[in-house]
Amino acid sequence: MLGYIAFNEARDNEPDDKLFPGFASQDIAPGNYVAKSITLPEQLTFAGEQVPLNEPEVMERLDRELHINTYWHNNTIFIIKRAHRWFPEIESVLAEEGVPNDFKYLPAIESNFLNDTSPKNAVGFWQIRKSTGREMGLEITREVDERYDPIKSTRAACKYLNKAYKKFGNWTMVAGSYNRGMSGIQRAIEKQKTDSYYDLLLNSETSRYVFRILAIKEIIENPENYYFNINDDHLYNPYEVEYVEVTETIPDLVEFSEKQGINYKQLKLYNPWLRQNRLTIRGNKKYLIAIPG
Repeated sequence: MLGYIAFNEARDNEPDDKLFPGFASQDIAPGNYVAKSITLPEQLTFAGEQVPLNEPEVMERLDRELHINTYWHNNTIFIIKRAHRWFPEIESVLAEEGVPNDFKYLPAIESNFLNDTSPKNAVGFWQIRKSTGREMGLEITREVDERYDPIKSTRAACKYLNKAYKKFGNWTMVAGSYNRGMSGIQRAIEKQKTDSYYDLLLNSETSRYVFRILAIKEIIENPENYYFNINDDHLYNPYEVEYVEVTETIPDLVEFSEKQGINYKQLKLYNPWLRQNRLTIRGNKKYLIAIPG
């Protein structure tokens, strides 16, 4: 009820074209929420590879995901806001690792740019499982879990993506394999005798996966086409940090935080890979701990 009242109060104080960019006044009935069918883009690519929108079944799969993400307002708004914070660093890593820029949209659909843990214990922006993370060079212990580090996990994900590209030679298939696994995609290719993601009959989650990426890409790149009007000053800015090199064990991270002039919550915000209240240094190991700059 509160949301309904706030909505109608807003309508009383704002012109319709400001509340709903792209809608004319006659499109909005008093007291009603507006939902319009979306016009699909005439063409779309992923990582430089054309999406065959001339195929009705492919078009309908994109249609579904575009409508879901367009009208899932709160989720998509926060993806756009967080993307502004994380895209610069993620784009830089992708470029350094030779992975197409469009893969920056994977963590958008995997985690909404949040360090969440899935029911299958996949962790972080890129939802990396423990075995895969270790295989890709991440440190994963009781005290340190680099899957929670947005930048280090991006580099680890790039290792997987490049490995998958060597196997499939197609970035769209690489994206599908990030969900299904390389072996799962390879079995589907061999059984169905096609090497096109768009022609494979896959389980529902993997069948939707690339289209979810495409939908978020399209909305973020053309927000006005999907009725998103987000002020620039509402976007989340990248963190400004500086780094402290640590070469000796820190027995109490709360005390360490105080010495850096910050609180423990800030320390964990900027260093989510620190999983305990201490950091043990073994051998010649060293860590860089981020603090607000």
